Amino acid sequence: MRRARGGRLLPVLAALFVALLLVSGCAAEGEDEVGSPVAAEEPEAPMEDKEKAALYAAIGGFVGKAWNGSGLFPDPCGQTPIQGVSCDLFNGVWYPTVVSVGPVLDNSLQCAPDARFSPQLFDLRRLKSLTFYACFPASNPTTIPATNWDKLAGTLETLEFRSNTGLAGAIPASLGRLASLQSLVLVDNNLTGAVPPELGGLAKLRRLVLSGNGLSGPVPATLGGLKGLLKMDLSNNRLEGRIPPELAGLESLTLLDLRNNSLTGGLPEFVLGMPALQDLLLSSNPLLGGTLMQHGWEKMASLATLDLSNVGLAGAIPESMAAMPRLRFLALDHNRLSGAVPAKLALLPSIGAMYLNGNNLTGTLEFSARFYQRMGSRFASWDNPGLCTAETAGGAPTGVAVCKDAQDPPRVGVRDGMDGGGRKPEASSSLPASSSWSAMVAVLWWSVLIQGMVLAL
Repeated sequence: MRRARGGRLLPVLAALFVALLLVSGCAAEGEDEVGSPVAAEEPEAPMEDKEKAALYAAIGGFVGKAWNGSGLFPDPCGQTPIQGVSCDLFNGVWYPTVVSVGPVLDNSLQCAPDARFSPQLFDLRRLKSLTFYACFPASNPTTIPATNWDKLAGTLETLEFRSNTGLAGAIPASLGRLASLQSLVLVDNNLTGAVPPELGGLAKLRRLVLSGNGLSGPVPATLGGLKGLLKMDLSNNRLEGRIPPELAGLESLTLLDLRNNSLTGGLPEFVLGMPALQDLLLSSNPLLGGTLMQHGWEKMASLATLDLSNVGLAGAIPESMAAMPRLRFLALDHNRLSGAVPAKLALLPSIGAMYLNGNNLTGTLEFSARFYQRMGSRFASWDNPGLCTAETAGGAPTGVAVCKDAQDPPRVGVRDGMDGGGRKPEASSSLPASSSWSAMVAVLWWSVLIQGMVLAL
């Protein structure tokens, strides 16, 4: 009986086993090896033909008509990406958002000798970043388009043209319509004319860099409306006039670089009320003039770099400048500063370089030998004819006479008397001093007289 019962159970158990296999197989169709759902393979996202054609035409304008974009890169946002072009998905459709042209990498897009701006560039409806590097040489003079920028007003966040010696003419006022722009960098081109006041309407701008051009005229007061601006660099141009007081409103500004211009009106006192400022660079504005503020420097708690060399400053160096806790670099050289050097300057806790040379400073330098040893060549105080130093064992400033020898105004250390390494030159021995010359004549006379007497005997 048992055997017969077991014989009837075997078909039932086999059927149950097959059923379990079928169920487990059906459940596994939608899971991977660890039981996670497996997404069904989606078709590649499309790219509109109009957007693709605009991309090919825009790039072709820069790299030349011979460039066969559709043949080389039939799927520029997918399987055949273009170096320097990035895309993003919007509502399931690809759009180019970044276009970068120039010899940055070996396979980067490079401009043709007759590169030009194509009108189709402004048909890229989702473009966020447009950059060019060394695209327009001097042999191909080109201007920035004056129109159509409003088409990119809602999307463009970064616009950069660097090292284009052929990019000439004015900065178009229409760039002020780029309402989404956060970074405007036009560096080392050949742009001329005024800085457009319209740029002050770029409410989202964080970085404004227009250095290394031929821009002229004043710094627009409207730039004081860029409340979120972090960096302003208008250096190496031909800007004139006063630094507008409206810039005092740039409470977030960390960098103000106006070097190598022709600005006037003195050092603006409002900079002392800019607590976020880390780098203030005004050097090589020889007509700026004015004096250093005697009080308030302690407010500049974030300032790390202060470059005021060759700006025509007069008057004294205030002791309050020693109250800046983060100052690392101080350049006051090649001005007309006078009076004593405050000894407290050596106590600046973060100082790493200090240049006071080429002024009319007088009195005794009271810094320690340890200070001179630590600073080395990063401290300069020569070419101050009335300045001398206390005798310090183990360290002394280069090119400054010791005060015990300073009955006559110190002459050693004048720039024309310095050697190429900034070291104190050795005293000349080509001619003896007048007193030594008289003594030598007397010795020779007595020598001849004695020799004559010996011969006579």
